[in-house]
Amino acid sequence: MTEKKPSLSREALKLRARAKNKKPKFVRAESWKYDRFSLSWRKPRGLDNKIRRKIKGWPPGPSMGYKGPKIARFLHPSGYREVMVFNVADLSTVDSNTQAARISHTVGKRKRALIIAEAKNLKIKILNIKVSKETENKTETEEAEGEAPEAVEQKATEEKSKKETKKKAPKKAKPKPKKGEKKQ
Repeated sequence: MTEKKPSLSREALKLRARAKNKKPKFVRAESWKYDRFSLSWRKPRGLDNKIRRKIKGWPPGPSMGYKGPKIARFLHPSGYREVMVFNVADLSTVDSNTQAARISHTVGKRKRALIIAEAKNLKIKILNIKVSKETENKTETEEAEGEAPEAVEQKATEEKSKKETKKKAPKKAKPKPKKGEKKQ
C-alpha cells in the first residue's frame, strides 16, 4: 500500500516546533534579583556583564545558533508562505497550493472587496481577511438575484429598522456651577 506523504510545510512546522522546544527562555540579566526589572529580554551592555561575556553558569543570551530551520523560516503557522497583495493583479502571482495572500493594510475597502472576490474565484487563502458590511451586502445582493423581489425589499426594510433603533438618545446637560462655587 502507498502511504500518504506529509507535505513539506508540515514537516517544516514540526522541525520548527522541535527547535523551539530546545531554545531556552531568555531572561533579562539579574531580573531574578530585582523586582523592578521585568523578565523580558534586554541586551546586556555593561563591561562586566556575565551574560554578555557568556560566562559559564549564567543564563544564555540569544545568538545565531538558536535560529529556526531554514525551510521553516517565514512560514505562516498554517503552513503557507505569505505573499503581500496590493491589488487584484498581484493575485495572479500567488500559487494557491503553497502560498497564501496577505492584503496590505494600505488597501481600502473597495479594492479589498475586489481582491477578496477574486481570491475566492482563484481559491487562494487570505490570511488577514476582514469581511466588511459592504462586502456582505454585495454577496447578499448576488444571492438575492435568484430570490423574489419582495424578499429583497423585506431585507432592506429590516436593515433600515435596525439602523434607526441603534441611534442614541441625546446626552443630558450637566448643571453649570454658580459663580464662586468650586468645580467637582
